[in-house]
Amino acid sequence: MTLLAIDGNSILNRAFYGIRMLTSSKGVPTNALFGFFNIYLKEAAQVQPDGVAVAFDLRSPTFRHKAVASYKANRKGMPEELAQQLAPVKELLRGMGVTVLEAEGFEADDILGTLARICTEHGEDCVILTGDRDSLQLVGEHVRVDLATNKETIPYTEERFREEYGFAPVHLIDLKALMGDSSDNIKGVPGIGPKTATGLIQTYGTIEELYAHLDEAGLTKGAYAKLSGGKASAEESKWLASIVKDAPIPQDPAAYRLKEPDKESVSALLTELELFKLLDKLKLEAAPVQSKPEPDAPAISLCKVVQPFDRSMLDGLTDREQPVDFLLREDTLYIHTGTCICTTREQGLILAFLASGCKKRSFDAKPVYRYAFAADSGLTGLCFDGAIAAYLHEATKASYEIPALCRSFHLPYEEDMGDTADIAALPGLCDALANKLEAEGLTRLMEEIELPLVEVLASMEHTGVLVDQDGVRRFGDALSGEIRQLEEEIYTLAGKQFNIASPKQLGQVLFEDLEIPHPQGKKKTKTGSFSTNAEVLEKLRGAYPIVSLILRYRQLTKLNSTYVAGLLKTVAPDGRIHTCFKQTETRTGRISSTEPNMQNIPVRTELGKEMRKFFVAPRGRILLDADYSQIELRILANLCEDANMQQAFLSGADIHASTAAQVFGVPREAVTPQMRSAAKAVNFGIIYGIGAYSLSQDIGVSVREADRYIKRYLENFPRVEQFMTRIVEDAERTGFVSTLFGRRREVPELKSHNKIQQAAGRRIAMNTPIQGTAADIIKIAMIRVYRRLAREQLDARLILQVHDELIVEAAVQDADRAAVILREEMEHAWDMAVPLTAEVGKGESWYAAKG
Repeated sequence: MTLLAIDGNSILNRAFYGIRMLTSSKGVPTNALFGFFNIYLKEAAQVQPDGVAVAFDLRSPTFRHKAVASYKANRKGMPEELAQQLAPVKELLRGMGVTVLEAEGFEADDILGTLARICTEHGEDCVILTGDRDSLQLVGEHVRVDLATNKETIPYTEERFREEYGFAPVHLIDLKALMGDSSDNIKGVPGIGPKTATGLIQTYGTIEELYAHLDEAGLTKGAYAKLSGGKASAEESKWLASIVKDAPIPQDPAAYRLKEPDKESVSALLTELELFKLLDKLKLEAAPVQSKPEPDAPAISLCKVVQPFDRSMLDGLTDREQPVDFLLREDTLYIHTGTCICTTREQGLILAFLASGCKKRSFDAKPVYRYAFAADSGLTGLCFDGAIAAYLHEATKASYEIPALCRSFHLPYEEDMGDTADIAALPGLCDALANKLEAEGLTRLMEEIELPLVEVLASMEHTGVLVDQDGVRRFGDALSGEIRQLEEEIYTLAGKQFNIASPKQLGQVLFEDLEIPHPQGKKKTKTGSFSTNAEVLEKLRGAYPIVSLILRYRQLTKLNSTYVAGLLKTVAPDGRIHTCFKQTETRTGRISSTEPNMQNIPVRTELGKEMRKFFVAPRGRILLDADYSQIELRILANLCEDANMQQAFLSGADIHASTAAQVFGVPREAVTPQMRSAAKAVNFGIIYGIGAYSLSQDIGVSVREADRYIKRYLENFPRVEQFMTRIVEDAERTGFVSTLFGRRREVPELKSHNKIQQAAGRRIAMNTPIQGTAADIIKIAMIRVYRRLAREQLDARLILQVHDELIVEAAVQDADRAAVILREEMEHAWDMAVPLTAEVGKGESWYAAKG
């Protein structure tokens, strides 16, 4: 048999710190649990074990702690959010038929060592899954250690271990005896580092053999003195590092065979924790939840009566006061009348229903609008969208689907109803979501911004933007030619050909073959290869011509593969790109897009900006481009009510130059371009909670100088710091932050014991009210532009939204009027203490219109 032995605490810790904080709707943390079982299921799928045992530490001291008081004395206690997940992990493992092992006085490592010994003695195979290198000492003929790292899981056999370390796995304890282990507070021999220790163990194997031949080892006086004086410490350290193999656990490998799972208990617990993705992976259905109904709340029963929909039913639906729930899936219309479910595939009847005057509720209605637009028809009366409502209620979900949402709200959902399961559940789900929005003060946001926006986005997708495909191809050919030339120049400077795209080969060429000093002064990755990321290469750009060529090569290859070849793949038969705008994806409320991602069209470099030339207007038409000027800074000035900042905007001054004058204490006319650039970085950095180190990296000054800039900024704009502090404090108290329009975002990171996650939570709390408010305002502007163009019957259509920028395609004769509408509606989308400004450009391409 094959036994999979798992280091429970190690994998659970790795999952906890590797996955952002997740909680159930009741606030129960679940990130470590979710990550642990994802790792376990992936490993089990690869190993295909006959038995599984998971070893955990107990809180009580072990024989090592009792013998050496300093052992692991530097370890911090388990964070409360992690401790809460320990019991359900064990409960789920047992429910899945997995053996959970704990032994009083022993560590989980000792249990793993004992399992390895038992399997070896019985001639069975053991695979140990852990994130702790200590277990590598257990590798043997029948024992493999799968070491989980941040990037991958590395399988260690005897052969691989010897290749990496140069000695047998068992002698890892001797290596630790010399070099120590700070994580376990094992002292080793003071002053003996990894390099010296490794060389000695490669030569002598054990510390006993080393000390027996210490006088003949050819050591320097310093090393000899350290080893001579540190013998007792080395012996104690080896004892502490040695995994024992006699923990009191069952000695027969058959005891660890997988048992029949208790599907009901597993389903019940995962349902309670709202871990529905794990349910899906385990191919289990959610358990029926026994929850107390609201007082006087009617019980929900699913309608199962299905009949064809015919035209005679339209009048009856139109006369209804209550909204009609419907779905359109793969050209089939499903309508819930309250007493039955009606279906039809007849397009004329579908369009008649969509255009009818009855109020309607649906789920993900944007494709419905596109269906209607494609038939030169429309959708009227939409008063609620379940997918949008679910997003507003909880913006941090990865996806929004009716079955999962029903489970979250403890609503009935019957999969055996097949195609009608979703429509049967929709009325109850829409009611529950509507109640949530009302309770959370989100109804107005839904009705006045998000719901009207659905039609606008559908129209933009339907219209699309024309692409100059020949121009894109010529641009790609030019890029390919320059890429080939760059390759030859790089090969010449390197003295050989190599894979420039391979970080490992590139690192070898730059930092070994050419002996360029690495900015970080040492090898970065655990595999021994040099880091060649953009940050590293940028520091070397000016001093080494090959580095400048490599950075240019990377820029061109990405541009060519992603934005040239990728763009051409998405052009439809009508010559236009019909990107898909995502309304329920970002956590701040911003719109995103896919196929292609228009938000990522490069604009920071001149070469990247060339891409805008290929988005064009047809003959007889023109593109209008309007971009909000510094909208997030204007929102900050409005929200924080800082008089100095507001006055800078009200006066029409250059905000960055005005900020520079105040930060650097010089008259406005004395501000240099460098001062303005630094002030601009601070202005925008403050919104994202930037620190002194990050600012120093951005503008090329010392950390001390960057810290001085930030402090001067906050002294001159005191209400900014007060606002940011208040936002974070409110978020810590309530668990969420809000935009000016009430949009919410939960910030569980603020409650984490992990300092890095806490800092991320503070940045989220500071930025979301500003970025989210900007997203709301641009949505309002889109709705107003769309409606006014239609109301004035202009031959002009809103076709693109990219961050704070709107693009309209208009007939030449209507372009001037459309430009006025575009500017007016953007600038008057919302009245604030400081004005919103938008400049409109015109041109035959996006590039020309942008100016």
